[in-house]
Amino acid sequence: MARKPADQSVNREEIIAAAADVLRYNGYDATTMKDIAAKVNLTAASLYHHFKSKDFLLLAVLEVGLDHAIAQIEPIVAAADKPAAQKLAEMITLHIVSVTDNTAVGAAMVFEIRALMNAKLPPRNGGQFGQEDYDEFIKRRDSFFARRAYFENLFKRTVQEGIVNGEFRPVDASIVTKTMLGAQNWVGVWFRPNGRLSGADIAHMMVDTFLHSLRVPQGLNMA
Repeated sequence: MARKPADQSVNREEIIAAAADVLRYNGYDATTMKDIAAKVNLTAASLYHHFKSKDFLLLAVLEVGLDHAIAQIEPIVAAADKPAAQKLAEMITLHIVSVTDNTAVGAAMVFEIRALMNAKLPPRNGGQFGQEDYDEFIKRRDSFFARRAYFENLFKRTVQEGIVNGEFRPVDASIVTKTMLGAQNWVGVWFRPNGRLSGADIAHMMVDTFLHSLRVPQGLNMA
């Protein structure tokens, strides 16, 4: 099958999805732009017209996953009429179902963060990236990590809210949040679509486990 020329319309979302799949199976170091281009029937040279380097493409994969997660979680956190326990249950459920619906992006969020932190822009077509390209990459990378911290803080705020209103025990909200998100993110690594449990089943079990550990035991006054 002939490869698509650079000027043919290519869906950006398809390229990002293909990159996530290749990264999952090959890992960042072993992945090449040629591998990703082949996945969407492009030449490697054509792919460079859409993304300046493998690092820019990795960043796009992670940005898409994080932006989707934030868009789902923010409205729940902002709901003033819901108790913290209900919010946290909904947040965990949405996050896990999202991860299991797109395990390639979920795995990238676990395994490729270090690659993003250590990314060094390589030469492009025999030449060097200019300062403008480098500055753009660094700005977007810094923004990604700031939004990643913001996403984590949404969970932390909800745990703290539950502590303040007496729903949850007085735990270290930061450590509990990191533990919860670590467990949720790893679901994308070991989950199998044809396994015995669905994403919703796993979410239900995790909600039950984490809320049980956080709730104030009946008959105990935390005031």
